[in-house]
This record gives sequence, C-alpha cells and structure tokens, in this order.
Amino acid sequence: MAIAISEIRAGDRLARLWRRSSSFVVGSALVALLVLTALLCGFVSPYGPTQVLPNAILQTPSAAHWFGTDGNGMDVFTRVLYGARYAIAIALPSAFVMVAVGVPLGLIAGYYGGVVDEVLTRMLDVLRAFPSIILALAVVSATGQSLINVVVVIGLIDAPIFARVVRSEVISIRRSDFVASAVVTGNPTWRILFVHLLPNTIKGAAALLPLRMAWALRVSATLAFVGVGIQAPEPEWGALIRQGAEYIISGQHWVAMFPGIALVIAVFGFNLMGDGLQELTDPRLDVKK
Repeated sequence: MAIAISEIRAGDRLARLWRRSSSFVVGSALVALLVLTALLCGFVSPYGPTQVLPNAILQTPSAAHWFGTDGNGMDVFTRVLYGARYAIAIALPSAFVMVAVGVPLGLIAGYYGGVVDEVLTRMLDVLRAFPSIILALAVVSATGQSLINVVVVIGLIDAPIFARVVRSEVISIRRSDFVASAVVTGNPTWRILFVHLLPNTIKGAAALLPLRMAWALRVSATLAFVGVGIQAPEPEWGALIRQGAEYIISGQHWVAMFPGIALVIAVFGFNLMGDGLQELTDPRLDVKK
C-alpha cells in the first residue's frame, strides 16, 4: 500500500513538472538515456569497440550488425554505444572546468569591482574575442589530441560565459543587507563569496550548464571531424563521422549516419534540458501558474 501511494505521488510530481516544463522532462530523459548507454554499453553488444571482424567489412545493417560495419570491419552499433562514454567523459569534465574557473572569477570581479573587475573582465573579453572553434583548433593542435587536453581546452574557452553570468548577479546583490551583515560580523572574504553570495548567484549558471555541455559535445565532434581532436580507432562520435564520410559517396552511408544521429540526439537532449531549467528558474513562470 505504501509503495502504491509513493508511486502515485511520484506520478503527480512528474505530471506537475511536465506542466511547468515539458522540455526539461524530455531533455532529462534523453540525457538519462545517454548516461545509461554509457554505463551499460559493455553488456549490450557482443563485440568490443575496436574489435576487427575481417569477414565483415562494410556490411549493410542486418540482424548480426544492426548498424552495419565500417571499412575496418568494426561493428558500428557497438562503436556508437561506446561513443556515449566519450560524450559523457567530455561533457561532464568540461562543465566542471567551466564552473570551477568561471564562477570564482565572476564572484571576485563582481564583489570587488573597480580595477579588479576591469582587469578580469578585459581578460575574459580577450579570450572570448577569438572564434571558439578556431581557438580550440589552435590550442588542441599545440597541446596534443588527448581526451584530457580536449576537455581542458573546451572548459577554459567557455569559462568566461559563466564568469559574466555570475558577475552580473553579484553586482546586483553585493549591496544587499545580508552581505553588509556578513561583512560587519567579521566574515572572511572567502566565506562571503562562497557561503553568502554563491548560493544566491548560481541559479543562472546552473540553468546555463546543460546548454554549454551540448556546446562542448559539438566542439569535440568538430575537432575530431577535422582531424585535430580524438581520433580513430577511439569510438568518439566525431571521429566516427569523419571515418564514415569517405564512404558516403560510394553508398555506405550507415558508417557516418548512425554516429551522426547519436550526436544530434545527445545535443538535443542537453539543449532541451537547459531550456527547461531556464523555464523552471524563471520567476515569471510562478506568477503565470
């Protein structure tokens, strides 16, 4: 009986969440599917992600190979599934770098203002002045094509966005009574920044995070496609699309098509989740409801 009541309550909560933001529900479901795929891909496919099948080169999709095979005789379905691990391994650490670098800079610039704000803001403006893809291409080419380098570069390039969002929020509340009270009672600066200001300024950055994770996936796939990012035989979706592009003209479209579809679904899921978070954190939404 208790289980049935809890299921009803969970269903009611989901229904209310759907009414408030169906985008968030659908996007979260797609992101959850991506995470499950990354966790369970080793149990789903009988093949390894780099296992070569000499007698199965460029086979069309079939019962034995759902997405066909590529020019090396590797199972495309298996490689697309394992590509989800690279997607998570890029999106989540990149988001951590963005937040870990951008949020403290935004807090410091907004709280101190004056020369500190001016210097930090101008430095961030210089970083954002370069086209993101071109800058990522240049830095990854110089530092190496490892997963760690790709993650760090993407995170650092996008950190200024979070810094600006947090900075604007801090500027709007730094003269508030609760901040003045914290200063008067002798709280150290780090406590004012991270205990008093951060919880009141992080909402906008949190809503922005899934959107920037989608951006990180797109940039990573772009880098791999042009030959700078993670490369074959690693089953990263951008690398798989690059590998399959040469076969499209000869009719073996499935090699590039299926990893491309997986990338679109993942990016779409993160974008929907981000749009939904912005809807849920918009105070005007509560007024309308």
